[in-house]
Amino acid sequence: MENLESNPGPLRVLEQTRSRHVPYARFWNIAFRTCHLMAISTLVGGHAFGAPAATLKPILYLAIATGAGLIFLEAYPSLSFLFEGWWLLVTAKLILLCLIPFFWNRRFPILLVVITLASIGAHMPARFRHYSVLSRKVIKG
Repeated sequence: MENLESNPGPLRVLEQTRSRHVPYARFWNIAFRTCHLMAISTLVGGHAFGAPAATLKPILYLAIATGAGLIFLEAYPSLSFLFEGWWLLVTAKLILLCLIPFFWNRRFPILLVVITLASIGAHMPARFRHYSVLSRKVIKG
């Protein structure tokens, strides 16, 4: 692969340092994360104890929406997130959550995989979490 310093094109734009800022980002992160944890825990508990689908589907959509909010907060400062390790786990979790309506009979095992991936991602060292496969180095946030 070509060195990024010798390529001023689109890859350089994607690999820019974090320069944009979300106003009140910490507040929004705490708000989205709290709602997301509540939604996921309610969703998993509901599925574990056989709550009706009509009750759980809006909570599933809330989990997806709050997860998307968290993605936006993390990703907005720079497009380099597309190549970082945390994005691979987030993408996998989001895909799994979006598959639940289509694989309703397998929803509980899918949710357990989502929680496992979330736990791994939350405790993953920064050298993996912020490793960029594009630049082959850790991108500091």
